[in-house]
Amino acid sequence: MEHNTILVLANPTEPQLGMLEQLPPETGIAVGNSVEAFERAAPEANVIFNWSLAGDLLRQVFQMSPFVQWVHTRSAGLDNILFQELIESAVPLTNGTGLFSPSLGEFALAGILYFAKDLRRMIGAQEAGVWEQFDITEIVGQTVGIVGYGDIGRAVASRVKAMGMRVIAVKRSGPLLYNVDPLVARIYRPDQLGEFLSQCDYVVVAAPLTAETKGMIGCEAFGAMKQSAVVINVGRGPVIDEGAMVEALRSGRIKGAVLDVFDQEPLAAGHPLWGLRNVLLSPHCADHTPDWLERAMQFFVDQFGRFVKGEPLMNVVDKKAGY
Repeated sequence: MEHNTILVLANPTEPQLGMLEQLPPETGIAVGNSVEAFERAAPEANVIFNWSLAGDLLRQVFQMSPFVQWVHTRSAGLDNILFQELIESAVPLTNGTGLFSPSLGEFALAGILYFAKDLRRMIGAQEAGVWEQFDITEIVGQTVGIVGYGDIGRAVASRVKAMGMRVIAVKRSGPLLYNVDPLVARIYRPDQLGEFLSQCDYVVVAAPLTAETKGMIGCEAFGAMKQSAVVINVGRGPVIDEGAMVEALRSGRIKGAVLDVFDQEPLAAGHPLWGLRNVLLSPHCADHTPDWLERAMQFFVDQFGRFVKGEPLMNVVDKKAGY
């Protein structure tokens, strides 16, 4: 039987590592959070599992592993994972796409309802003991525009469509010749962004961070939006020009924002986003369900089963495209 050796980039105390006991007993496993931890195992390793560490360590370990055949990373986002040697190699890279999309879809819907029902005002009146009636907005018939119609985008679309909302989307490849997706009324190309944004009551940003998407939602994009529009970001922070968004929020150019991701995390003390009442902030935990780490580890265990059987891997990344 072929011997496999996995290098697991993680703090050795992480409790989910115990789930690796499900792997075949002949599997070699080295766990660590430093280069030194892998010096002995790297020369024969054929799998690298980036569990909780990224960037420089992954690059160094990859360079130490001449026989690696597969790299898997726990996260869905790849902006801190990809490096030139990995991109140019024939080694497949897989990620956690799809594992956390349902929770992010629910978060986007929660953000929509937060603004439509003015929950901030409602909570404030309750805390103050004030009986103050006000009008709320129905979301039925309103338009949700999704920037980046991948797995997260579809999770958002399925939930808002069920609420009676109209869904449109922007996708890098543009519309298919025949759009058979029952969730989406129309798919736009990135060069049609202005036309797309002008229709949206809610703009859900779910695009990966690439050279093409960085700063995609900037001053021009905010200028194309309705004054009543709300921006919801569940993708990557830098896809939105943060400075332009703060100005649009401060000036009333748009109604509000719901944010789970930011340019720099944690969000710095004193950052203007903290003090804006038309912003709902989540500390990048909208997909942190009680079992999210266990689900991520189980996905790797199941992927490894496919790997040893020579079956096609799931979630293979287009490394040059960046997602």
